[in-house]
Amino acid sequence: MNQEITVEVAYARPDRQLILPLRVAPGTTVGQAIEMSGLLEKFPEVDLARNKVGIFGRLVALDTVLRDKDRAEIYRPLIADPKEVRRQRAEQGKVMKKGGGDVQAAAD
Repeated sequence: MNQEITVEVAYARPDRQLILPLRVAPGTTVGQAIEMSGLLEKFPEVDLARNKVGIFGRLVALDTVLRDKDRAEIYRPLIADPKEVRRQRAEQGKVMKKGGGDVQAAAD
C-alpha cells in the first residue's frame, strides 16, 4: 500500500508563478518539500534563510510537518509596507475605495 501524501509547493514573482505537485512521505516538512520540488534551482533568488514560508497563507516554520493536500508557499519580501502606504494616503487627504483605487476626499 502506498503511504505517500500529495502536497504542492508554490512560489510566485510578478512575471511568473509555479505550483508544483509532489508525492512525499508522511512526516515531510515544509523545508524538505521545497528542496525536493527543485524550485530552489528554478528561482535562485529564493533564500530560505530570508524568505518566509507558509501553508495556505498562514506563516509557518520550515520544520512544520505537511499534511495531505497542503500547499507550501514561499513568500517574497513586500515592496511597500501597507501600513505606511495607508498613513501616507491619510496625510494627503485621500481615501481608499473598494478595489484599491484612490479617491480624493470630498471637502466638507
